[in-house]
Amino acid sequence: MAIIRPFKGLRPKEALAAQVAARPYDVLSSEEAKAAASGNPYSFYHVSKSEIDLPAGIDTHSQQVYDKAAENLQQLVKDGILFQDEQPSYYIYKLVMNGRAQTGLVTASAVADYNNGIIKKHEFTRPDKELDRINHIKTTLAQTGNVFLAYNDVPEVNALIERWQEHNKPLYDFTADDDIQHTIWAINTPAAVQEVTTLFAEKVPCTYIADGHHRAASASLVQKELQAAGKITSVENPANYFLTTIFPASQLAILDYNRVVKDLNGLSKADLLSRLDYDFTVEETGHHPLQPSMLHEFSMYLEGSWYRLVAKEGTYTTDPIGILDVTILSNNILDKLLDIKDQRTDKRIDFVGGIRGLQELVKRVDSGEMKVAFALYPVTIQQLFDIADSGNVMPPKSTWFEPKLRDGLLTHVI
Repeated sequence: MAIIRPFKGLRPKEALAAQVAARPYDVLSSEEAKAAASGNPYSFYHVSKSEIDLPAGIDTHSQQVYDKAAENLQQLVKDGILFQDEQPSYYIYKLVMNGRAQTGLVTASAVADYNNGIIKKHEFTRPDKELDRINHIKTTLAQTGNVFLAYNDVPEVNALIERWQEHNKPLYDFTADDDIQHTIWAINTPAAVQEVTTLFAEKVPCTYIADGHHRAASASLVQKELQAAGKITSVENPANYFLTTIFPASQLAILDYNRVVKDLNGLSKADLLSRLDYDFTVEETGHHPLQPSMLHEFSMYLEGSWYRLVAKEGTYTTDPIGILDVTILSNNILDKLLDIKDQRTDKRIDFVGGIRGLQELVKRVDSGEMKVAFALYPVTIQQLFDIADSGNVMPPKSTWFEPKLRDGLLTHVI
């Protein structure tokens, strides 16, 4: 069963929450972070993307960058911009985007659960990205990035969270510049804290990583290193836990995660369309962007026109991995026709989150940067659970979750 603990959140003054809040470090470039933090000394980008305060061109994985992150975090605390709660609490985090709300529980989840498979994964991690987060955690002595978890709904947990929102004033309630509303409450009475802990221990057999595989893996590796060095002497040491926000599955929406490719692997347009006909029904639909409307349907943008592709029977299997549209695309087009064997390392392919819309695909192809684009129908949350339960992993860049949690509102100090 899931082990969670309350923690003493490091968080901003209420009046400064909107200025501190920053998008996750890995969804924007250094240049974008620098522009977003311009004129705002309180922005958490000074911690999560601290290269913005160092000379242009610096290696973002250098120790100087991590040292600057620690310095900036300490300065925010010294200046009273951030402070740490005096008692361990759980926190409720509600996000509203385009009228749709999702509400999660911010907790410290057990590293042991991650190691033992109680927290289930669906992606491989890359050592270079793990090392980046390891160095950031070890230098700042804080987990500044949230791991987004999901779980099958538990009515008692949902009811407790709803009651708390009804009867308690939020710590923060603001709408960010992207029109996403962020509201946070603290569950801080001993009775309520104990109720939450017990409910998860009795009612939640496992949780699933929706977003944040590298952050979770890094927390585990830091804990292992500290334990080997004899620096963890108690089971309740904060390093035995990592920062998570856990959402009920019924409230989550996964967006499409689309692909753009630089060339046709020596094929002409006519060659590609002819070869696609073996595995797909192909229909040209015109110049207007076409969003796939069901599983196994794809949209392709090539030389100014959109095409509807529907996978034929026999091009996929019914196992949890084989039935995924990202697998169908990978096996029957990217690998078979375009010779892209490893999407994680091949420089000819790039990925575009569905939040950017199909116009982003048009833009990148029409600019000449890319030759062809493919739009996919989103993976379902049940597909994600099925794959994690089976012990398999999804192809890279299969899921895109929105809205994103903000960094800086709650930090877990280790």
